[in-house]
Amino acid sequence: MATRLLKIGSALRIYTNKTSLVKIPKQWQSTAASLKETLINQPATRVTTLDSGMRVASEDSGAATATVGLWIDSGSRYETDDNNGVAHFMEHMAFKGTAKRSQTDLELEIENMGAHLNAYTSREQTVFYAKCLSQDVPKAIEILSDIIKNSKLGENEIERERGVILREMQEVETNLQEVVFDHLHAAAYQGTSLGRTILGPTKNIKSISRDDLQHYVKTHYGPSRFVLAGAGGVDHNQLIELANKHFGQMAGPDYDAIPEYVKACRYTGSEIRVRDDTIPLAHVAFAVEGAGWAEADNIPLMVANTLIGAWDRSQGGGVNNASNLAKTCAEDGLCHSYQSFNTCYKDTGLWGIYFVCDPMQCDDMISNIQHEWMKLCTSVTEKEVARAKNILKTNMFLQLDGTTAICEDIGRQILCYNRRIPLHELEMRIDSVTAQTIQNVGMKYIFDQCPVIAAVGPVENLPDYNYIRGAMYWLRV
Repeated sequence: MATRLLKIGSALRIYTNKTSLVKIPKQWQSTAASLKETLINQPATRVTTLDSGMRVASEDSGAATATVGLWIDSGSRYETDDNNGVAHFMEHMAFKGTAKRSQTDLELEIENMGAHLNAYTSREQTVFYAKCLSQDVPKAIEILSDIIKNSKLGENEIERERGVILREMQEVETNLQEVVFDHLHAAAYQGTSLGRTILGPTKNIKSISRDDLQHYVKTHYGPSRFVLAGAGGVDHNQLIELANKHFGQMAGPDYDAIPEYVKACRYTGSEIRVRDDTIPLAHVAFAVEGAGWAEADNIPLMVANTLIGAWDRSQGGGVNNASNLAKTCAEDGLCHSYQSFNTCYKDTGLWGIYFVCDPMQCDDMISNIQHEWMKLCTSVTEKEVARAKNILKTNMFLQLDGTTAICEDIGRQILCYNRRIPLHELEMRIDSVTAQTIQNVGMKYIFDQCPVIAAVGPVENLPDYNYIRGAMYWLRV
């Protein structure tokens, strides 16, 4: 009987090796190869540097629509205590009329084209962009150049926008996630320009004048800091001609004086706690210093960030979540939600986690986060890393859906890397990350490093900073 069972067992093994029980269609078997081919065959990103120092970068996909925009290497990081908030104020003023177009004319012209005009300010960049039909690209760029160079900055409009920005600040103060991240930057980069908010303090908004706005434009805007980016139905040679036509004359005496600048920052492990027991839930951000955009460690830190993941109690998943921390949160009800983040700047970054929990769960949540961080540094497995790499690649490629997302990717990467990283190169760099790579960056950036903490709400249960700092390493025998 035993001999017969052995024979049956060996026959089954031979059969299983020859014949898969799950039949995979042929078109699915070549998915990996087709992904590589797809990434390699993406339209090339062409980059040209003009005599003025301005860079033109575009990806022509032949689409019927296009997104074109001006990415400016200037944001709140390059302000001072006295003019903090002026970059954001200028972004608001850009659409309030120019020397040859009133605000109404500008709005009607954009609407008649069926286009969309928008702008935003970050700590390191100011962006103005337009979405339009590909045939309207020349008109869109002419409008963008007009609002950049010839904004009227009327006193009545300035006063009106002053009130709009003050109301915007009140709205931001009700968004506790925004409040916590502003506190996180203030603690992490205290005494440096990265510690200031993008909107600026109330007293500055009330005092910023027309002269302040004009001086800011003359000293911070100029071709050497401009990237004209385009995606969709755009012609690169046409963009070069339009850039020379509309921005070439900015290389006058005022703009020639724009200096190359790198504002140094200084990271400080510290904390800010704003205890308010009238708020129902605690909002906490917990981070360490990460890598800058161009540093080689940035990709492994992105994978490590994906390993920690995100979770919300309104989601399904339960114990089937990919992230260990998400499983623990689902099983033990540690928090209402959490999300890991990897915020990058030119020369530094913040790598960490933001969570919302009940008042008396801060201690347990922090403890579990640190436990997962220590596992990243010491015992992460290849299986976990492989899954995180697939999730990261999927998320990155999904984010490049549409001309606006691609245009934004081009503009940001030209400012950060002075080139656009091809998708197949990005995939190869992600694929090269191993469990050992994660452990190495974990030991460099997380293990025994001073964290920064920002907490708002009923945070009585949040452990003392020195206790948290003491749990940033493991002693194992």
